[in-house]
This record gives sequence, C-alpha cells and structure tokens, in this order.
Amino acid sequence: MKKIGIIMGSDSDLPIVQKAVDMLKSLEIPYEVHIYSAHRTPMEAHDFASNARANGFGAIICAAGMAAHLAGAIAANTTLPVIGIPCKGGMMDGMDALLSTVQMPTGIPVATVAINGAANAALLCAQILAVEDKALADKLDAKRKSDAAKVLEKDATIAANL
Repeated sequence: MKKIGIIMGSDSDLPIVQKAVDMLKSLEIPYEVHIYSAHRTPMEAHDFASNARANGFGAIICAAGMAAHLAGAIAANTTLPVIGIPCKGGMMDGMDALLSTVQMPTGIPVATVAINGAANAALLCAQILAVEDKALADKLDAKRKSDAAKVLEKDATIAANL
C-alpha cells in the first residue's frame, strides 16, 4: 500500500495533525510525518515533494496556518494529490489560511478541507488510495456504517429520554 506524507509547517500544528495521524492509524495506512516550511526550509520541502512518488507516497497532507503556502509549495513540485489543512490562528482565526490554501492557480490543484479538518484530510487520502485497494475500500465502508450506527444509537437514546 502507498503511504501518506503528512507535512506541517511548524510543530505548533501537531495537535491538529494528530487527528490525521490517528485516522490513518485506525485504517492501518502507513504514513510519515515531517516539519518543512515553505519559507524557512524551501529546499527540503521541494526535495520531499519532488521525490514523494519515487519514495512510495500516494498522497500528501499539508497543514499550515496564516499565509499557508505549504500545500501550494508542495503541490507545485509533485503531481500526487495534495490535501491542505488550513490551521486556525493568526489575526483572521484561520480564514487567512483557508483562503491561501484554497485559492490555487489553474494547473496546481490543492484539495482543501475545513479549518483544522485533519481527520477529513486523512479520510480523503484513504478514499484516493481505496480507488485501487479493495481492502481499504471495505474498511472505509465499515467505518461509514459504524459512524451511522453511532448516530442512530444516539437518536434512539434521545427519543427514549425526551
């Protein structure tokens, strides 16, 4: 199975990124986590992105706040799917990161999840890999059924108590 690269711009993004890590672990998807900055370590970010396919990655998650150029910088150097997680913080409470992540020029797409949406970023990566992996697709189907059952259980509890 291909692995997922998780890149964060700073270790302060780790509490957000941890939700992606936890989701990938629960689905038994291999991953690597790195800290690279689009601005402070541009060569390392470039090298990671340009070699990601050859190094066995199937998709890359990038988490960054404020200017949030990391996902775009990674996407500029690979044709693998890149999923951006705009991180909350700064003067605009994450809206600046959301806009920076989602507004990519034609030809360099970045899929973007909600502010701090790390679990969905991991699930999107899993869905991408599951196109060619039936066992993973089955795990995703089972997760959806389990999630639905939990909601219906809560519905039954509310209905019985109110």
